[in-house]
Amino acid sequence: MDLDFNAEENAFRDEVRAFLKAHLPSEISTRIGRGDDSQIAQDIPRWQSILHKHGWGAPAWPEAFGGTNWTTTQQYIFETECALADAPLQLPFGLKMVAPVMMRYGNAEQHARFLPRILSGEDWWCQGYSEPGSGSDLASLKTRAVRDGDDYIVDGQKVWNTLGQFADWIFCLVRTDSSAKSQQGISFLLIDMKSPGIKVQPTRLLDGTHEVNEIWFDNVRVPVANRIGDENDGWTYAKFLLGHERTNIAGIGGSKRELQRLKQMAAARQLDSKPLLEDSMIASRIAQVEIDLTALEITNLRVIFDAEQKKAPGPQASMLKIRGTEIRQRIAELQVDVLGADALAFDGHSDSDDVPRAMADYLNLRKLSIFGGSNEIQRNIIAQMILRLRG
Repeated sequence: MDLDFNAEENAFRDEVRAFLKAHLPSEISTRIGRGDDSQIAQDIPRWQSILHKHGWGAPAWPEAFGGTNWTTTQQYIFETECALADAPLQLPFGLKMVAPVMMRYGNAEQHARFLPRILSGEDWWCQGYSEPGSGSDLASLKTRAVRDGDDYIVDGQKVWNTLGQFADWIFCLVRTDSSAKSQQGISFLLIDMKSPGIKVQPTRLLDGTHEVNEIWFDNVRVPVANRIGDENDGWTYAKFLLGHERTNIAGIGGSKRELQRLKQMAAARQLDSKPLLEDSMIASRIAQVEIDLTALEITNLRVIFDAEQKKAPGPQASMLKIRGTEIRQRIAELQVDVLGADALAFDGHSDSDDVPRAMADYLNLRKLSIFGGSNEIQRNIIAQMILRLRG
């Protein structure tokens, strides 16, 4: 197995780099580079619109739905180069989560109504899964949807809703049969966030930002036509969606970008009249995380190779999630260590771009090892898969 890119893939990478240089607005990449999300509600749709006009709006979608028909390797190259160029993250909730579920289980009317607006960036989607007491044990959710003619009446609460304050739509798991077993009696609904009875309450994070929300549903009417697939079969669609949520969760591109910044920060700061990067302890820690990141990328390329050969994913996918999130957290920790006393004085403002970005990352990225299936759960999956293979 040759893990180097071939001539065609290298040419594609050059094409992506040229496109980013020509079309990624400098004011957007500057904000992303600073960790400034003050214009996120404008920057993300604007970038999605630019990609869409170029035909690159949905790298992982089939051509029939307006996608690129790129190989898995090309998708990986594109996402890595975008991260290195400080491009905004394409919102996964529409493109990578609900859209694949619609394509697989939705009907033609839903395809025509929703998919083009996801592709163009006109509609912003968010996810309504977790509830108070229903996170890792998602099947215990209690938000109810009661049938009333051609509508459902939805009541309940969702938590840890990311960027829902900007969303036009939310896809939700709701309980439509309270007498069924926990993983049964759940349906998958698409809900207009402008519907009467929806209340969005911000949850302030440690860094003071408003990224996640609590969402309440009080007698919210949702047309039955907005249900994906069959009633009470939502757990099937949720499992399918989770497979897409974990796509590229290793975040190689983002880790490479932040490793570069870590080295720049260490080179710019002094310790005993020499760059901190030359301190043996700091240098060895940076070298170790770089080695681990290289090993992770090799594993990721092996998974991509298997995907190109149509092989079913094995425990490597869970390994990528665990190691990828741990490495990203370690890089953030190292950035804070390099900042030293500057980090202790952080109050959300600083004369240096490094301080707010690094501190925001450090505080925010603690979540990486939880969402998309916690790392503890991923370790259980690895153990079960390996034991089953050996049994």
